[in-house]
Order: sequence, then structure tokens, then C-alpha cells
Amino acid sequence: MKGIILAGGKGTRLHPLTVKCNKHLLPVGEEPMLFNPIKQLISANIEDILIISSGRHIGDIVDAVSSSNIFHCNFSFAVQQEAKGIAHALLAAEKFAGNDITTVILGDNITTHSIKPYVEKFKLQRIGAKVLLSKVTNPGRYGVAVLKKDIIENIVEKPDKRIGSYAVTGIYFYDNRLFDIIKGVKPSDRGELEITSVNNTYLARQELTYDVINGSWIDAGTLKDYKYANTLLAAVNNEIILEK
Repeated sequence: MKGIILAGGKGTRLHPLTVKCNKHLLPVGEEPMLFNPIKQLISANIEDILIISSGRHIGDIVDAVSSSNIFHCNFSFAVQQEAKGIAHALLAAEKFAGNDITTVILGDNITTHSIKPYVEKFKLQRIGAKVLLSKVTNPGRYGVAVLKKDIIENIVEKPDKRIGSYAVTGIYFYDNRLFDIIKGVKPSDRGELEITSVNNTYLARQELTYDVINGSWIDAGTLKDYKYANTLLAAVNNEIILEK
């Protein structure tokens, strides 16, 4: 299995902090935000990791990761040429992934507990995709899983009205058909290739599973949530909690 971290975007919701700095390099606890998803992948014994970012910021990200002496894994880097959505960014990983299954993490997703149990489950599943859910108080900000009798019926991106309490986190697991599926997805009204459309394609094929994530999870994409992410990781000294 290979790991992919998406670290692009303009970070406009974190202005003025991101006027000069890629949001994934902002400090969370005592380390750059990006180090949390890297540690998550390593905690799950994933040591081939690709980081994708914009051309403007990829140099800073390469410098930050390469100058750190705490990681013992194989890093690759790629550029998303245009900002056309999460699924579009993943196309830059096609050659890297090859025929392997993959774990994908959005670089601003901060978690406290290791994703290793879910990685091990997906290694057994191998076919299709898996998403991780988290119960939230403000689901309208996220892609929301509509559950019926513990089965996902649909995933709706940022619904206008409350349709459920479980957000789809930015942690995904995919088989090697991911890139063909992305190429078949139609752009959304905002002209982007949405990851929700990819996940719903797997769902329509009855090949999408899910787990509810253990521990704390936060999308550190706003100033309020960025502050909370700092509190979370400071409490665990920026370490990943391994399940016993």
C-alpha cells in the first residue's frame, strides 16, 4: 500500500496566516501541520508517500520534509497544475500509485489516534473503497454520509439542510481503479472534480465501506479549527496514539 497526502489549496479561510505560507506548513503543536498525516501513514507501516501541492508551494514543502530527521520513509512529490478539486489533484498520483491500493489523507486533517486498524481492514478488503466518518455538530461544512441501518445510502457534499451527523473525513482508502473512476467523473457546478463523486461511484457499485474514526479528528481549515487542532496535538505532544 502507498500513501498520498494532498497539500494544495490557497488556504483562504486561514488568512492572514496563509498570505505568505502554505497552510500545511503552519505550526500545529510543535510541528508543521503536514507532519501529522505523515506520522499517521508511518504509524500504519506505509513508507512510500507522495505529497501533492501547487507549484507555488511545492518547494517549501520539499524543504520542510527533507530537512526533518524524524521520518524514515520514501518521499515523492508532485504538482497539481490546476486547482480543480481533490479528485483532480489525485490524478497527479497515478504513476506513483501504479497497481497498488492507496491511503489518501488531506493535509489539513488532524487526528490523534492511529489509522493502522483501518489500513489493515482495507488490506483485507482490497476491492473498492473505504471512508472514515466522524460525528460532528456542524455537518453542513463537510461531505455528509446519509446512514440507514448502519449502511451508507448516499454522500452529499455540504448539504443545505441537516441530513445526518457523520462527516466524511479527509481520510480515504482506494483500490487501483481509482484513477479510471476519477476520469469518468463529471465536474461539479463549481467546475471541480469532487471526491464525493468518486466515493458515490464506489457506493453505486456496492464497493464502499466505512468505519467511524477513533479519537479526535478535526479539519484545521478555519482559524477556529486551527486553534483547536493546536490544542489537540499539544495534549499528545504531537504523537500518534497507537491502539493496543
